[in-house]
Amino acid sequence: MQKLAKLAGISARTLRYYDEFGILKPARINSSGYRIYGRPEVDLLQQILFYRELGLSLENIKAIVTSPSFDGTKALRTHHGRLLAKREQLDRLISNVEKTLAEREGRITMSDTEKFEGFKQKMIEDNEQAYGKEARGKYGDEAVNRSNKQLMNMTEEQYSAVQKIEEDMFASLAEGMKTGDSAGEAAQRAADLHRQWLTFFWGSYSPEAHAGVAQMYVDDERFTAYYDKRGAGLARFLRDAVHAYTAKSN
Repeated sequence: MQKLAKLAGISARTLRYYDEFGILKPARINSSGYRIYGRPEVDLLQQILFYRELGLSLENIKAIVTSPSFDGTKALRTHHGRLLAKREQLDRLISNVEKTLAEREGRITMSDTEKFEGFKQKMIEDNEQAYGKEARGKYGDEAVNRSNKQLMNMTEEQYSAVQKIEEDMFASLAEGMKTGDSAGEAAQRAADLHRQWLTFFWGSYSPEAHAGVAQMYVDDERFTAYYDKRGAGLARFLRDAVHAYTAKSN
């Protein structure tokens, strides 16, 4: 076990935890109580570490690698594609920094759009990886592509404004949750700010789509986690506030 841990650059304690967690069992345990790992276990550990590098939780990794349909070769191809995308993103950010240095040294002039291009592209790629499949299935490729284009074309002022709207929305939600009234003034202010935030990305607005997105925040645990990290029950409270808000349009 110590040999494999050293080879992989992790601790023996981590290997023991993976065993206890049921994600990586040793091939056998010898008479002295030492865990023995064979080639299949080494290959599986490599897969686990790839998934960890890509930000997946151990729970999700376990579900993937213990599935009867798990294909190690296919998984490696997926890892390869994602790592290439990650490298491309790093190259884009490096280029952005180099251009910014060149501008500060008076060698070039950058537009506001160029200054934030790398960050906005990363946001798009992260969203595509996390939610792209569901969003495209629900709203269609055209709507998602339009939203991505809208984000890429944002100026520095617009980008800052949309971030400010989101922060104000969270502040209003926190205020509204203290009263527990999703139809109250603070909650409805949060719902309106959420409408403004969405419209920045959509380029248009529909009460029905607004209500649908808010419902997805509760139905999809990833969205729920994003909102609830600001306060337990925040996603559900926002859903209720938005539903009360959009009901006024019907």
